[in-house]
Amino acid sequence: MASLMVVGADHLGNIQEKLVTQGFENVLHIDGRKVQVVKRSIPEHIDIILVLTDYINHNLAKVIKQKAKESNKPVFYCKRSWSSIQKVLCNFSSK
Repeated sequence: MASLMVVGADHLGNIQEKLVTQGFENVLHIDGRKVQVVKRSIPEHIDIILVLTDYINHNLAKVIKQKAKESNKPVFYCKRSWSSIQKVLCNFSSK
C-alpha cells in the first residue's frame, strides 16, 4: 500500500477517508499556512505527493516540486475536489 502526502488546504474533510478507501494506508496532510512549512523535508516513507493548487502559494509549490525531484518522488497537482483528486489518482495508477 502506498503513502501519500497532501500539501495545501486547511482541512481535508472526508477526502482523507476516501483516500484511505482508495488504498493509501498513510495520508500525511500539510496545510501550507505557516512559513516554516517551506523548510520541512519530505519523509522517506512517502510514495506520492499531491499538491492542492487552489490552497497553496507559489513559493511553497516551487519548493515542494524541487524537494520531490531531489528525492525522486512523483508530484501531482489538482484542485481540492474529490473528482479532481480521483482523476489524478486514476492517471497515476494507470502508469
